[in-house]
Amino acid sequence: MRRFYSPPETFTDRAVTLGADETHHLRDVVRQRSGDEVSVFDGEGREFTCVIRGIGRTSAELEIIREIEPRSPESPNRITLSAAMLKADKFELVIQKAVELGVAELQPLITDRCEANTKHTDKRLVRWQRIILDASKQCGRATLMKIGEPVKFQTMLAAGDNSGTVLFAERDGERLGDGRSSVIRTVVIGPEGGWSDAEIDAARASGCRIVTLGGRILRAETAAIAITAIVQNLFGDIN
Repeated sequence: MRRFYSPPETFTDRAVTLGADETHHLRDVVRQRSGDEVSVFDGEGREFTCVIRGIGRTSAELEIIREIEPRSPESPNRITLSAAMLKADKFELVIQKAVELGVAELQPLITDRCEANTKHTDKRLVRWQRIILDASKQCGRATLMKIGEPVKFQTMLAAGDNSGTVLFAERDGERLGDGRSSVIRTVVIGPEGGWSDAEIDAARASGCRIVTLGGRILRAETAAIAITAIVQNLFGDIN
């Protein structure tokens, strides 16, 4: 069954109205017609089987038949992935895979050695949100992963309690699974150029755990995906 997205305010008790983009996809890309059954999710965890009643140029009217369970449930461990901004295609890969792995929120970071262009991020934020939507439709999630505007690493450290935060570094850290049973809520991944000594010192001082994968040296985008999967295995719903 084809899946579509429509925000909560477009739903009533018995119907939902698709916006222009989703209507175009329904009508012109996957060529659904009146009378076809599809599913529609609201981005906040609810999904419904619907039947198409009418398709216009900029909107489509669907009748709600029943509420259903999303194909991909939300993780019991709500993970925030705080990742240094990377060059466009690499960071977009991280966004896509974070959705698939059940990350609740992705926070782009500006770090000392960040090589990505950190200016004019408003247009990129729109594109990132589109990637999140497309990945959610593909993987079966009914809750859209949140993504914030880029912030400086020091701002993230100062934002709150970091006792559930792990920062991945290539050296001078403990093994991720060693001696700790407390749930990990935030995973922090650095840039392609690595963390500066000052950033590592600041992270330790703020209460972050510094972890490594032993002798493995990973690209930044690989580290974001691998560490998230490991954390989901330890505390989430991948087992």
